Amino acid sequence: MKRISILGSTGSIGRQCLNVVDSLPGKFEVVAIAAGNNVELAAEQTAKHRPRIVSVATCDGAKELRERLAALKVEPLPEILCRVDGMERVATHPDVDTLLSAAVGVVGLPATYKAVQQGKNLALANKEVLVAAGELVMAAALKQGKAVLPVDSEHNAIHQCLRAGERREVKKLVLTASGGPFRKMPASKFKDVTPEQALAHPNWKMGRRITTDSATLMNKGFEVIEARWLFGVRPEQIEVVIHPQSTIHSMVEFVDGSILAQLGPTDMRMPIQYALTYPERLASNGVALDWKSLKKLDFEAVPVRKFPCLRLAREAMERGGALPCALNAADEESVAAFLEGRLGFTGIPKVIERVLERMPRVTFQSMDDVLEADKEARRIAQEEIEKRKN
Repeated sequence: MKRISILGSTGSIGRQCLNVVDSLPGKFEVVAIAAGNNVELAAEQTAKHRPRIVSVATCDGAKELRERLAALKVEPLPEILCRVDGMERVATHPDVDTLLSAAVGVVGLPATYKAVQQGKNLALANKEVLVAAGELVMAAALKQGKAVLPVDSEHNAIHQCLRAGERREVKKLVLTASGGPFRKMPASKFKDVTPEQALAHPNWKMGRRITTDSATLMNKGFEVIEARWLFGVRPEQIEVVIHPQSTIHSMVEFVDGSILAQLGPTDMRMPIQYALTYPERLASNGVALDWKSLKKLDFEAVPVRKFPCLRLAREAMERGGALPCALNAADEESVAAFLEGRLGFTGIPKVIERVLERMPRVTFQSMDDVLEADKEARRIAQEEIEKRKN
């Protein structure tokens, strides 16, 4: 039985992870969970899965959680914690084998890093971990000799394909992108895009930020950075192609010309189960591709001028230092401003570009350096957002 902890248990990935646990009785023990502000759902998860530690975003939330669990007659009560310290306790519980890191934003980064330093296997669904601090996190995992298993469907697909050959035999990684809701919209109309339009993803049901990142293709930029750290390839070995059906999740091209692709439905339970059960493959949890509905597989080149966020991500990766961290922070602030009506859709890449231009060049030595760079990038981003309001 694998003993797991979850950062972000009430989010989309966290909920689906617990669905996977339910579908495989006797395979997992949920030792600890960290939720955000959804205390009601955290209480329901606690009553069902009986973790030993539960952490929520605020101390007021922890008080509410205690009251809800008492009302549900949960006995004995788990240890109830809050804020960043609570997340770290969840991530580093001594009895945990594998951490699923699915908290949104950099809030889960220090806890995830500490878990890796302590020798936990990492099932990674939080893009910020490798975008902001890939070098530090992967160095810690290598030192501990522990696996980093990607939950993100594209990287999970590549991980599966790479099992067919040696790393020295790899020529190229090919990340597929749906193209988002604006694949066919002319760039001239982007200035009038509304949050409602950006959140109408054609294939996936995701959180608000990642859905907006899919509309700008910044999510693919983040995935390029992640792929570099996860698989140890050079930047020029990572290609992005548009595949509107999202049936092929990604591909690996080998030096002999062979291309392996991983296909599956647009259901995150499949990569979650793979990451949690690796190196085994267990019977399906009911997720299956409907071959009868599969009519065609289309591919298109990415129009980089139309979607400048992908270019900005590659530039940040190639320049290195604090710039990938700044890229993530600037994107998060810009997307939030767009969703709140404080910034236009075309303002998102403009703010990010200015943040990258203004960001000091530093090399990270510790997680404190990462968090300081994140803070500075957010400050600059807010300045740039304010300029565009006038």
